[in-house]
Amino acid sequence: MVRITEELIRKRSEHNERMIGTLEELSLHQENIEKIEHLQNWCRDLRILLLQSNLISKIENLWKLKKLEYLNLAINNIEIIENLHQLESLKKLDLTLNFIGQLTSVESLKDNYNLRELILTGNPCTEFPGYREFVITVLPQITQLDCSEISRSDRILAMKDFQSIRQTIIQRQAQYKIRRDEQKLRVLQQLQEDAKAREHLPEEEQTKHFWDQKSEHSPEVRVEIAKKHSKSQQNPPTTDPLAPPKRAPKLFSASGRPFCINEPKIDFHFHDEPDRFELELLVYKFLDTAHLSVDVQPNYVRVGVKKKIFQLALDEEVKCEESVTQRSEITGHLLVKMPKLHGKISKKNPENPSRELPNASESQKNTE
Repeated sequence: MVRITEELIRKRSEHNERMIGTLEELSLHQENIEKIEHLQNWCRDLRILLLQSNLISKIENLWKLKKLEYLNLAINNIEIIENLHQLESLKKLDLTLNFIGQLTSVESLKDNYNLRELILTGNPCTEFPGYREFVITVLPQITQLDCSEISRSDRILAMKDFQSIRQTIIQRQAQYKIRRDEQKLRVLQQLQEDAKAREHLPEEEQTKHFWDQKSEHSPEVRVEIAKKHSKSQQNPPTTDPLAPPKRAPKLFSASGRPFCINEPKIDFHFHDEPDRFELELLVYKFLDTAHLSVDVQPNYVRVGVKKKIFQLALDEEVKCEESVTQRSEITGHLLVKMPKLHGKISKKNPENPSRELPNASESQKNTE
């Protein structure tokens, strides 16, 4: 796995002319880092440290960062909150989607008197009864928990039943620890059995078998997945030299007429209005917009979906420069509005309102 090196830090400090001694903001996200090291000695002026989406299992080696105000450790393998009490300037701590089951470990943040925001969303401890009441009582200095404001009445009500809530929390985290210890043994045994079952298979079959099998949500599995992913990137599957080359789709006929093509096999709705065409593609919600491209031409519209082509021929010419594209932030659907060149407003409904996607992102002109 990746270690924090001087070369890596300099690579991520281009905004500071690669000077790491005076660095105030550092982002080391998605590097498969397993251990925090060297930062407190090399970058003592850090105010913002982003370590999300790594494989860090323990909070350590940060106590010299006296100026640190924001620490992001979201999506890691942390199970206990510790070793942060000496960060006297810390204002915001993000521990989203870790494996924190020992809720009483938040008491280690009592001395962080500047702490105002704490995010624990997605951790096992958030499912304990009285979780919120316990945290806002133990940490009176915070004003937000899980991006939700803490009112004065919330704190007063939480303090009334604190002793009973604390007992419940202690019981629940003890039960969780038993389940977690059992999970460790179970996952370790499963990984060993799977590795033994795959050892006689070809490399590609081993990889396919690994990705096809079901797995538990645990730190051990996350580490194993990261190792497999890293290995697959270092050794990409070789293509068969005898395999026929992939055939490019034919977009136009010999006469220049555009064909209708749906390579990504995506569902869509097409509406022919008197003054415009509207194409709604039921794009997968979590598909990054960077993987989409839209090209509107007078007699066809083409949408690229992760290098696959969706093309639709149009019966009438449209105004390319006035075409608009929208993406719903809720459903992910893509809506393309194309005004007709010789369109007419319907007499029955002169306003003829166009369709709108729920929470659509800001409209943009036709782009390719």
